[in-house]
Amino acid sequence: MKNKPQLSSEQQEELIKILKIRFEKNPNRHENIQWEDVQKKLESNPEKLWSLNEMERTEGEPDVVGYDKKTDEYLFIDCSSESPKGRRSLCYDREALNSRKENKPANSAVDLANEIGIEILNEEQYRELQTLGNFDLKTSSWVKTPDNIRKLGGAVFCDKRYNTVFLYHNGAESYYAARGFRGILRV
Repeated sequence: MKNKPQLSSEQQEELIKILKIRFEKNPNRHENIQWEDVQKKLESNPEKLWSLNEMERTEGEPDVVGYDKKTDEYLFIDCSSESPKGRRSLCYDREALNSRKENKPANSAVDLANEIGIEILNEEQYRELQTLGNFDLKTSSWVKTPDNIRKLGGAVFCDKRYNTVFLYHNGAESYYAARGFRGILRV
């Protein structure tokens, strides 16, 4: 990943305040995790704060959803009720974007995730997120596509309808105003 700009100390304080408020409003997302521990991690990782700020700026509403004991990292995932508004109308990846002859979207989900410094959720992570609330009831989100599907020109996405999480397929070059992607960041 290229060197990313860093947030000013004022921007860092503001972002940490936003994240703390969201953390306190949604205790079911992070049982047995203390905010003070999360904040220490955030303050010692300014490059991660930049990525979190980009998640916030694109309306992902990132929140802590877990802790990986093996790597000593907190897991932040986009918890906006619908697919982040600032990350919609994107085809799946650069290959798909380059294959479009006309009406190209502005970017691809994979490229934008890389620019932000996050990973697109895989199907398992997406399904786990859905155990914490109801997400994508009106929108859908690209999820990491297995190589065997991608090699054949496809990509997969998920949403939640009828109290059920669905996994669908589409051509990787397709894009829709109601489809974006959700990301995960390890801090």
